[in-house]
Amino acid sequence: MRTKLFFGEAIRSIGANISTTVAATMTVLIGMFLLGLFIALFSWVNSWTNHVRKDVIVKVFMVQEATTPQINSVRAQIVSFPETKSVQFISKDEAWAIMKKKYPDLTKNVPNNPLPPAFNVTPKSADQVDTIASKLDPAPAGVDKVDYAQKKTKRILAVTNVIKYIFLLGSLILLAASTILIANTIRLSIFSRRREVEVMKLVGASNWFIRGPFMLEGVICGLIGAIVAVVLLVVARELALPVIEGHSSTLSQTGVHALSFPLTALILIAVSLMVGAAGSGLTIRRFLRV
Repeated sequence: MRTKLFFGEAIRSIGANISTTVAATMTVLIGMFLLGLFIALFSWVNSWTNHVRKDVIVKVFMVQEATTPQINSVRAQIVSFPETKSVQFISKDEAWAIMKKKYPDLTKNVPNNPLPPAFNVTPKSADQVDTIASKLDPAPAGVDKVDYAQKKTKRILAVTNVIKYIFLLGSLILLAASTILIANTIRLSIFSRRREVEVMKLVGASNWFIRGPFMLEGVICGLIGAIVAVVLLVVARELALPVIEGHSSTLSQTGVHALSFPLTALILIAVSLMVGAAGSGLTIRRFLRV
């Protein structure tokens, strides 16, 4: 019965204060639309940085005359490192085949295979390449050199970390700004009805009885704003995605992608409902002190 009353009061209030309701809904719409764009962009950038960091490996080059026991010993040593995720052995023939495929003009006149066998060591985290390389210094028997393109690797790690932190900070700032803006808009709506709140309080209505319809109104505004924002994001995705995929087909094939759209839509709706309810509930507290 009380729920039905709350819904009735919320709907009546929305109809009676259409201007502030539209303002609150538009604020939620804009905030959730921008947040949706940021979530998509941040998740895509995060996926891209993870893809780039996967290419950070330690290459362990054996000497040309490395024996099978030496190769097995080095493999066992590398596998024993807690930082090692996987180890790939590349024989001399495999290395030469890869080289000929990549650089056919450069290798066509080379009479003999000059490449040594090697290990490609993938760390559990890209930041651990230096640790793995340091554990192979001094070089074990049969190892010629250990290389992980130190300067290039450090540059990749630094750039990807900065990009991720910038987008994470931007998303948090946008979420905070949206919450404050929505709460202020809802405050204006409640302020225009402060006399109504005071009268209800004076005739004995409890705080939660008064707060309920306002919170429900905030939830309804948040839901409407979020749904419209999701629709606009769908339209934007349909218009922009073909263009983006046309210019980044290579990245799409390597698994770089943004967060799935249904999950993004659910996040936006959940955030808008919480912000709408919290904004109304917290804002009306000052008007309940009669």
